[in-house]
Amino acid sequence: MSGDDQAVLADLLSLRQSIDNIDAALTHLLAERFKFTQRVGELKAAHGLPAADPERERQQVQRLRALAEEAHLDPAFAEKWFSFVVAEVIHHHERIASSTAERPAG
Repeated sequence: MSGDDQAVLADLLSLRQSIDNIDAALTHLLAERFKFTQRVGELKAAHGLPAADPERERQQVQRLRALAEEAHLDPAFAEKWFSFVVAEVIHHHERIASSTAERPAG
């Protein structure tokens, strides 16, 4: 293996380590986000509020698309990612609401 090949492999390993570090940070941030959305779901369930909030979601999509543009990230990708996360959050909120409704009054 030539010196150039070794340098390329070293660069590749370094870049991949940076990607792995970012993936770890994103995973921890998502976990933290879901802790808060869990609390939102509990609050909504306790007060009979709907799991979904289309107006809030619309505002968030606009905000995230603008942030994506500022960060030179494809806004459509950012919206897809956000839609996936919101769908999961709504699913969690619906589960919380149904488990709250199943509990005997107390």
